[in-house]
Amino acid sequence: QVQLVESGGGLVQAGVSLRLSCAASGRTYSNYAMGWFRQAPGKERDFVAAINWNGDTSYYVHSVKGRFTISRDNAKNTLYLQMNNLKPEDTAVYHCAMSSRYGGLPESAAATGSEYDYWGQGTQVTVSS
Repeated sequence: QVQLVESGGGLVQAGVSLRLSCAASGRTYSNYAMGWFRQAPGKERDFVAAINWNGDTSYYVHSVKGRFTISRDNAKNTLYLQMNNLKPEDTAVYHCAMSSRYGGLPESAAATGSEYDYWGQGTQVTVSS
């Protein structure tokens, strides 16, 4: 049984940084692309970032490019999201997800929720102005 457990969220002021972590177990983590999605209150779940199996390719939604960095440590079965210069509009529950595809994930599919077959429960990030 695959488990994804996020941590690192919190209540912060605008302009500061947070690093989210996602610990994976139950599947050979290093073989699959991973992604971060977020869901704000009353809104649909949105794509944030994705990274392929070995970390050499990543994708971002335009609104976080230059501020957020997705990375992974396959030796630790852990996915990260470094979030800098946080803004109030970044407030959401952040979920990590594991792709159903073995190996890489093309850019055309990275932002599609149905490409991921395992999801974590999420961690709340609240950014005050």
